[in-house]
Amino acid sequence: MTDTNLPAYIQALLQPGAYDHPVDEVRLVQTHISFVLLAGDFVYKFKKPVDFGFLDFSTLERRRHCCEQEVRLNRRLCPDIYLGVIEVRRQGGVIGLDGDGEIIEYGVRMVRMPEERMMVRVIEAGQLGREQIDAIVDVLVPFYRQAAHSSEIDAFGTAGAVAVNVLENFEQTESFISDSGPLSREQFDRISAYARGVLARDDLFEERIRAGRIRDCHGDLYSANICLADKVYIYDCIEFNDRFRYCDVASDVAFLAMDLDFHDLSDLGAYFIERFGNQSGDQGLGAMLDFYKCYRAYVRGKIGLFTAADPAVDASVRQANLEAAARYFRLADSYASRG
Repeated sequence: MTDTNLPAYIQALLQPGAYDHPVDEVRLVQTHISFVLLAGDFVYKFKKPVDFGFLDFSTLERRRHCCEQEVRLNRRLCPDIYLGVIEVRRQGGVIGLDGDGEIIEYGVRMVRMPEERMMVRVIEAGQLGREQIDAIVDVLVPFYRQAAHSSEIDAFGTAGAVAVNVLENFEQTESFISDSGPLSREQFDRISAYARGVLARDDLFEERIRAGRIRDCHGDLYSANICLADKVYIYDCIEFNDRFRYCDVASDVAFLAMDLDFHDLSDLGAYFIERFGNQSGDQGLGAMLDFYKCYRAYVRGKIGLFTAADPAVDASVRQANLEAAARYFRLADSYASRG
């Protein structure tokens, strides 16, 4: 049965016959910003026409540009996964991929990775170990070494620039504070005081800039965006806003370390940071680690609150997000408390 709430082009591409390669069935996965179609050996990703301020996909031209950026940036780590930008065209009432007719949408075509080897699945199966962590580090160290680095990018590593992202989170979550909810006043005050204290230390941030550690990073480095297949694939970087990707390497790797803590794999998280620090020669990494882990945990808690507050989600999704948010805020508080 067709979902008439979906755009016409998505309805058309849900039909297996819409593709020029073998497809038994098409599965649609939605996020708050994307339609993702799993079709045979390939994945087709389309951006929803939304504008959240920090992210603007509201026009066809913006979506085209962001698709091109997504392919270009993700090819840094996954050149054989991101195949290119595709066009959805309509001619005579028929909608199809590429071909002739009016362009009505742009998307990204990717090779489909094995779902059972997604890092989240590997963690759930209790199969994540040091061997996989070593493989991730072996990919990340040369990536950061080769990542773009300039005075313009360095400007995003100052205390003032980092504060824009960090303090924004507190402004966006203060209305959710409740002693009976995921975020208590005591937690909020402790975490925000800790973050503001670190942000007042201009010297910490200037030292990272002098060390050349502000790079064009991934921006969303955690288990949901890693596949541990025949090789390590780290995909789905931030393409829609440079300020979330131009950052201290410590902020990027702290996300994955925090994620391992969240999954009760703190020993592996510590091993990851130790291994990465040794391999990359980043001796100042430890000084910033808890600050950025706290920031990343708080962001994930915020997303859980926002998702739970969406009237479109059902009760089970709302409850799951509230529970996850509570865990993330407790984790952020634990980093703040030892800072």
